[in-house]
Amino acid sequence: MSRVLSRAGGALLTCGLAAIAARAGYSALTRHPPGGRDQWERKNHRGEPVTLLEGPAAAAAAAAAVLAAPGLATRTRAALAVAGAGAAALGSYDDLRGSKDNRGFRGHLGALAHGEVTSGVVKLAGIGATGLAASLLAGGAPADVIINAGLVAGGANLVNLFDLRPGRAIKVTVAAGAAVGAASAAGSLAAAAPVGAAIAMLPEDLGERAMLGDAGANALGAMLGLAAAATLPRPARVAVLAAVAGLTVASEVVSFTRVIEATPPLRWLDQLGRRPAPQPAPAAAKPR
Repeated sequence: MSRVLSRAGGALLTCGLAAIAARAGYSALTRHPPGGRDQWERKNHRGEPVTLLEGPAAAAAAAAAVLAAPGLATRTRAALAVAGAGAAALGSYDDLRGSKDNRGFRGHLGALAHGEVTSGVVKLAGIGATGLAASLLAGGAPADVIINAGLVAGGANLVNLFDLRPGRAIKVTVAAGAAVGAASAAGSLAAAAPVGAAIAMLPEDLGERAMLGDAGANALGAMLGLAAAATLPRPARVAVLAAVAGLTVASEVVSFTRVIEATPPLRWLDQLGRRPAPQPAPAAAKPR
């Protein structure tokens, strides 16, 4: 019992450290944006300007927090840091150098089939390698290393698929972290850093001042994948990996946004805390 309470306290402390670091990092980055403010500015779904600096701030904070987190095994600590830092670096590369002409696996692999190596292909390969490196650090039998690498890479990609509306990817991160944490006290400790960093950035995301971008979404997803890999039993990890793979395949043919908007409970959760959608202007009355 005391060990469980100790891990719960460690999880809360780690969550708090990640949140404080994320807010401090975001404040510093927005004051002095690397390469200039314009390099990090994008248009959101409304066509309004937002900054991508939220992503590097959240990723760096989460990766740093696990290094200071009490109670984590040394291998798990190193694997979490590698998963977060590697996915963030590759996501930043795609954010800053990538083209949005090719989207999804089909788009990037289709371009590769025609001899074009897109930034997305580089990122996919790199995140796969990052997942393998983190999985090897975490340790385990060869079968576990393969499963765990898939969880890291799949988690990185899946959270990024939800980063299409304000707050959505962060809500998915918090929900996934809560699920991993509910499975065990060790899971709550391993998932605490990405969850804390995500929560700290929620006001900026919901306020449509910033977004996670690939850097933040990939990093948070990779760390959640590693948290699941390091704490769940093999049957549960296989089930989670199958679910992640299924959602990823489904995203190629189904719009998550349309599914969410067509499902009242999901629509309510998705809209929670967001600015209301603009209402169309009433049609002018026709003269009689």
